[in-house]
Amino acid sequence: MSPASIAKTAMERGMHVAALTDHNTALNCKAFDSCCRDVGIFPVFGLEVTSEEEAHILCLFKTVKQAEKMGEIVYDRLPDIFNIPEKFGDQVYVDENDNILGEVDKYLVSATDIPLEELFDIVKTIGGMFIPAHIDKPVFSIPSQLGFLPQMEYTALETVRIPCPVETGDFTLLQDSDAHYIDDIACRFNTFEIEALSFTNIKKAIEGRKKN
Repeated sequence: MSPASIAKTAMERGMHVAALTDHNTALNCKAFDSCCRDVGIFPVFGLEVTSEEEAHILCLFKTVKQAEKMGEIVYDRLPDIFNIPEKFGDQVYVDENDNILGEVDKYLVSATDIPLEELFDIVKTIGGMFIPAHIDKPVFSIPSQLGFLPQMEYTALETVRIPCPVETGDFTLLQDSDAHYIDDIACRFNTFEIEALSFTNIKKAIEGRKKN
C-alpha cells in the first residue's frame, strides 16, 4: 500500500480521483502527490483521525501542506505509546520511488485526545472536509462509540452499506473503498458531475445535500 502502488492501481481501475488517508499521519501525502500526477490521478490529501471518543474521521485537504499541518497537530495529541515494529509492523513513510525516508515513533492506531467538536473546529480552520468514517460499522464509528450522530455540520458521511442503517438526515452519503489492501482499491467508489477537476469542485459536490 505504498503511495506509488495506490496511484498506479487507482489509475488501472479507472479512477479519476483518489485520497490517501493513513491513520493519524500525513507523512506519505507528499509522495502520493507526485505518484498521482505521474499517472494522471487527481490527488486529495488527508488523514483518518481517531478522536478521543475512538471514532474514525476522514479529514481531507486541498494541499499536502494543509494535510501535514493537520498531521503535526494530531501527532502531538497522540499518547506517548510507541510502536513496536516486531509486534505491530513498520510505520514507515516513503518517497515517490518507495524509498523509506523514516519511521513514525508513536503507535498510530492509538486514539488522540482530541474530542469530536474540537477536531471539527481544527479541520474547518485549516480548510478541510470533515467526514465521519464508516458510520454503519459496529466499531470505530461515531454511532458505535456514542450511540448517535451529534448535530454537526459534517461535509458528508461515509457508509459501507446502501441503504445505510443509520439515520443520516440529508447529508450526502459516500461509499469509499476504505482500502487497507491493494485488492480493495475501487471496490466502492463515488461519481460526481463537476465542471472541472479541482478540490473546490469536489468539495462543493460532496457538500451538496441529498435532494430527497
